[in-house]
Amino acid sequence: MLLSSLAYVLMEAIRRLALQGTELAKTQVGTLRLKLLKVGAVVIRNTRRVRFLLSSVFPYQALFFSVAERLEPG
Repeated sequence: MLLSSLAYVLMEAIRRLALQGTELAKTQVGTLRLKLLKVGAVVIRNTRRVRFLLSSVFPYQALFFSVAERLEPG
């Protein structure tokens, strides 16, 4: 139960900080999970950065990268 509560609070924070002013700002947590988190991608990690290689036909690709930029520290 504690992990479920933590996941919900995390998704609410993402909605508040990164999705403000987007089409997914008022969606349910399940919809956010389906459209932004359950994405098939190749993740390349090296010492300086992490790269996500998404399919070119992923419909929310621009939104995914804008959310990632908003959550980036600094």
